[in-house]
Amino acid sequence: MPDPVLRLACELISASQPGALSVKAFFDETTFTVSYVAHDPATRCAAIIDSVLDYDPASGRTSYKSADAILAYVQQQELTVMWLLETHAHADHLSAAPYLQSKLGGKLAIGTEIITVQKIFGKLFNAGTEFARDGSDFDQLFTDGDKFQIGTLPAMALHVPGHTPADIAYVIGDAVFAGDTLFMPDYGTARADFPGGDAHQLYRSIRRLLSLPESARLFLCHDYKAPGRDFYAWETTIGIERVGNVHVHEGVSEDMFVSMREARDATLPMPLLIMPSVQVNIRGGHLPPPEDNGIRYLKIPLDAV
Repeated sequence: MPDPVLRLACELISASQPGALSVKAFFDETTFTVSYVAHDPATRCAAIIDSVLDYDPASGRTSYKSADAILAYVQQQELTVMWLLETHAHADHLSAAPYLQSKLGGKLAIGTEIITVQKIFGKLFNAGTEFARDGSDFDQLFTDGDKFQIGTLPAMALHVPGHTPADIAYVIGDAVFAGDTLFMPDYGTARADFPGGDAHQLYRSIRRLLSLPESARLFLCHDYKAPGRDFYAWETTIGIERVGNVHVHEGVSEDMFVSMREARDATLPMPLLIMPSVQVNIRGGHLPPPEDNGIRYLKIPLDAV
């Protein structure tokens, strides 16, 4: 296998006991987002992945119902949170990572290419010094192949750009948390038309993920109910995706995928919460500081996207 990082990820999964990682999913139907608490039963050490801060765009109000459900579960299970992992700077929901970190501790982490995303969107929002461009809003920036631990369970980061430049998949034991790169087999794949996105890169990242052992459990960040399916789903396997993903199953070439993806993306509206989400999430989920009247404000650029 010419990709040494991928080879190490395959070895990590193959050496892991099936189901050794305990995974609890939390689905937010408002944003169709799945957050996870993944923990090592032997040590009760845990990671929280892609948490959601509730946000009402009509009123501008934030709340913690979704995050408090995670908080209650962690406390009830007596878990020790080591990591708050973000797969990328989400465009469809605000992250609750800083809130959960304040209650539970742990390190906030994302891929190192978040710096690229910060620079892109810092320009769009005409941001001043309140926006970092060096990733310093996060405690840890992972590069491709970086290893870490959750209790006794080995874990590593895989850089899977395309949806955004900063997308990271997390391999923990026999489980893979793929973020927005892949959806359920009957729904397909993520869009690649956001600033910094690239359908060619997305295809190569997906092929990289699908080269992992077919038995690996795959946990996804969203579900929208594919046509003909009347329930939400967010867990599958690498093997099922490899043969059954409607956009990128075996036999679909890069040119075929890019042609499909670009044509499909051209018909999609921007996510409802892209402007508030991105400007918060590139700052690690930290809300803008209050102005002199004590109120926080978000910027909405007009006619710019």
